[in-house]
Amino acid sequence: MTDLGPIGERRARIRREEKRARKRRIAVIAGSVLVAALAFFIGIAVGRAVEEAPQPGGTQTSVRTLTPATLPPVSRTVTVTTGAP
Repeated sequence: MTDLGPIGERRARIRREEKRARKRRIAVIAGSVLVAALAFFIGIAVGRAVEEAPQPGGTQTSVRTLTPATLPPVSRTVTVTTGAP
C-alpha cells in the first residue's frame, strides 16, 4: 500500500464511511418499499374478503334430492260392464 499521509487516510476513511452509509440508506429504502407493498396487498386482500362476505340475515337456499318411496301393489280388482244398446 502507498502511504497516503494523515489527510489522505482521513479522506479514504470518510469515503468508506460514506459508501457504507449509502448502502445502508439504499437497504432501508428498499426495505421500506417492500413493507409498503406488502401492506398494500394485504389491505387489498382484506378489502376483497370483506366485500365478498355474505350479508347477515340474507336468504339461504339449500338443495336436497329426495328419493321416492316404493308403493305397495294394488290388491283390488275392478270390473266394468257395459250394456248393449
